[in-house]
Amino acid sequence: MNVFGLDVGGSGIKGAPVDTTTGKLLTERFRIPTPQPASPEAMIATAAEVVAHFAWQGPIGCGFPAVVKAGVVHTAANIDPSWIGRDLAGDLSTALGQPVVAINDADAAGMAEIRWGAGRGVDGVVLMVTLGTGIGTALFVKGQLVPNTELGHTEIRGKEAEKRAADRVREQKNLSWKEYAERVDEYLDTMERLLWPDVIIIGGGVSKDADKFFPRLTVRATIVPAQMLNNAGIAGAALAAVAEPAVPPEPPVATMPPAATNPGA
Repeated sequence: MNVFGLDVGGSGIKGAPVDTTTGKLLTERFRIPTPQPASPEAMIATAAEVVAHFAWQGPIGCGFPAVVKAGVVHTAANIDPSWIGRDLAGDLSTALGQPVVAINDADAAGMAEIRWGAGRGVDGVVLMVTLGTGIGTALFVKGQLVPNTELGHTEIRGKEAEKRAADRVREQKNLSWKEYAERVDEYLDTMERLLWPDVIIIGGGVSKDADKFFPRLTVRATIVPAQMLNNAGIAGAALAAVAEPAVPPEPPVATMPPAATNPGA
């Protein structure tokens, strides 16, 4: 089954049609920078532009950087606060005229890794950690997703973990790989003490530099780089649209003609 995968992030909104049996993108992905300010109206319009680029007709899965329950946004750590309470799946479905499923973006990436990537065949507890603009997490127990974990907001040294160990922090503070590895290691040690995962998958853009900091990590769990790389969010969002019932587009509102008058009545 082919499904359109939409990956909404703090810096870019990208998407492509996906073969959900293999996880492969059917075309090159198309990306547009996330509008600033990232208001619901602006982001929905941009997402619609990404989908329109492919003239797509059919189901759509959307990964979004927030807690998403039944298609509704509940947090706004790295997006405009006006998103809280918005029916993301419903709004997208109406804008696109197609059925839409919306989930947390890290959950989407994790689903792709579990199905086709580094977590495939792992029987146990798997923690997916994406290191990017913030820190996203996806937790799986025997292949089953525990949704919306948002463990990047765990407090470490008086700060949210993502304000210490996200890849954006490494770039902003010009940290060496040794300094950055120490921060990531501290975060992963905290996750290990809480969850005791068997495997930790590291995703996000920084995963391509795994050889520069993985050897410095000391946690007990097996640590592996994500295999789906930049396609994980798109492929996982498409997979979610197969796994969950989509929100259909709102039908046009029918207007009734005015009742005829009968002067002789």
